[in-house]
Amino acid sequence: MNKKKLIENILSWIVLIFFAIFIVVPILWMISTAFKTEAQTYSPTPIWVPKPITLDSFKKFFNTYSFGKMLKNSLVSCVFSMIICVTCACFAGYGVTRFKFRGKKQLMSFLLLTQMFPSVMLVVPFYSVLSNYHLTNKLFGLIIVYAATNVAFSTWMLVSYFKTIPIELDEAARIDGASSFRIFWNIILPLIVPGISAVAMFVLFSGWNEYMYSSVLLSSDDLKTITVGIISLNSQYQIKWNDLMAASVISSLPLVILFVCFQKYFIAGMTGGAVKN
Repeated sequence: MNKKKLIENILSWIVLIFFAIFIVVPILWMISTAFKTEAQTYSPTPIWVPKPITLDSFKKFFNTYSFGKMLKNSLVSCVFSMIICVTCACFAGYGVTRFKFRGKKQLMSFLLLTQMFPSVMLVVPFYSVLSNYHLTNKLFGLIIVYAATNVAFSTWMLVSYFKTIPIELDEAARIDGASSFRIFWNIILPLIVPGISAVAMFVLFSGWNEYMYSSVLLSSDDLKTITVGIISLNSQYQIKWNDLMAASVISSLPLVILFVCFQKYFIAGMTGGAVKN
């Protein structure tokens, strides 16, 4: 290894270590604060290892703040919106890549165009539409909004993945007498499991971390999601940092566990459609 290559490697490691510290340190501080007492959170000197370590903030999560119900609301809204979004994206992706019809390019351009509007511009239109159908302050309305805001990007992801599946598979199955739906369900769908997993995780992560729609469309305390509950701990007169960090740790755990368990499918799905055969 020559001197120039060695210097490049050292600089690369320094940059990577810097960004790793930049990401990891706030996470470690969040976990440390979650186990502190309220007095320790206001200590003038940083305390990385709490003494004593207390679980009071985690107990408040379920007892005092009733975050258990908020977790359930977030889970219901995210899972059902994911099912709707993945189903629509699968059918749309298969139809766009396997059938010829007028307006196909315009359809994909329209889906891409919908992603160019910031979410804050869509709050009032969503609220107006849901009000007309009496779906405000209902989880079903929030599920529809989550699905609607993610279906365009999900379709684009799956379209790129469908394109990597040879069309000859469809033709061979059709010669054997298989219908279009059977080809889609029994042959093509099992081949795009990594892509479906990536889309599903993307929709779940997006819905779980979303705050604006859930805070505007849901006003009942029984329907609040976990993000709205966490923000509510930031009151006008006091911020209970230990309770806030404990709630953040618990709300992050499902996403971390999900990503660790399915990261192979997520990474394969995100990169599988990038290379065209």
